[in-house]
Amino acid sequence: MAGQSFEELDCWKVARELCVEVYALTRNESCRRDYGFIDQIRRASVSVMNNIAEGYERGSDKEFIKFLYIAKASAGEVRSMSYVGIDQHYLTESEFEKLQNLCRRSSALCWSLIKSRSKSLSPLSKIVLALFVFLHHTQTLRPL
Repeated sequence: MAGQSFEELDCWKVARELCVEVYALTRNESCRRDYGFIDQIRRASVSVMNNIAEGYERGSDKEFIKFLYIAKASAGEVRSMSYVGIDQHYLTESEFEKLQNLCRRSSALCWSLIKSRSKSLSPLSKIVLALFVFLHHTQTLRPL
């Protein structure tokens, strides 16, 4: 990771573009009064870029990968929230498609980095990482 900053990572650049787009779209008159929607989609979009940055700055592949998983999940949350936006007529079809594409690109770039950085991990680190991912997912799931 030496010699590069998180600002140079393609996944962070796309996440930043996603965040800019979300903030621009949530300034529209159509959704201005839905504070819950605005807060949720903005927080999720910020989470994508911030988790990439924080994970990178941790300085180890294992930590970086953990945060990339979280960033990828946040991109999925923005993607899901964009359905709320289109269903509530806050977004046009083209705005919806643009968000969907940015979310998918961000997710794919995070996944590519996860795969490439995972190759350098020891078998024990891979087990610990798998446990983290499992626990992270089970903590976010709530019984019906």
